[in-house]
Amino acid sequence: MKQNHVKHARLRLEGVEDSTLAEPDPRPKLFPRFLASIALFFFLVGMMIGRLQDPAPVMLDDIQITADGMQLLFDSEPKVTAEHVDGALVMRIDAEGSSRQGQLQLDGRNVNWRVLRSKGGLLVNFVAARPLRGQWHGAAEGGRWRLVISLGAED
Repeated sequence: MKQNHVKHARLRLEGVEDSTLAEPDPRPKLFPRFLASIALFFFLVGMMIGRLQDPAPVMLDDIQITADGMQLLFDSEPKVTAEHVDGALVMRIDAEGSSRQGQLQLDGRNVNWRVLRSKGGLLVNFVAARPLRGQWHGAAEGGRWRLVISLGAED
């Protein structure tokens, strides 16, 4: 019985002209555009939320030379790591700021210092003719962060 129905449908279709249009539908396809606009909207909203949750970088505001070292002023507390490399003191500070350099006096001898911008933040280098040792501590002060670096010659 199924075969008879299929033959009858074929016969009926062979005698009738095709009812589809020969040219493409001139109406625009709105559904792909709708999906693309929704995807773009949620992407932009996600970017804005991510930007709001991303903390602002710590900024170096000022550098002050003291009798035995240096004071660095930041807008908030940075992460600080330091090491002694061949008699020089090298500090890596997770902050942003401009590059600067200068010289300070320690026990009547010159100590060259340099603040460099790098990928990981700021590098603070202290170099002298004699090996240096350094100590540092930070404290909050009036809405800012003061990092005090005390230098001394190694014995």
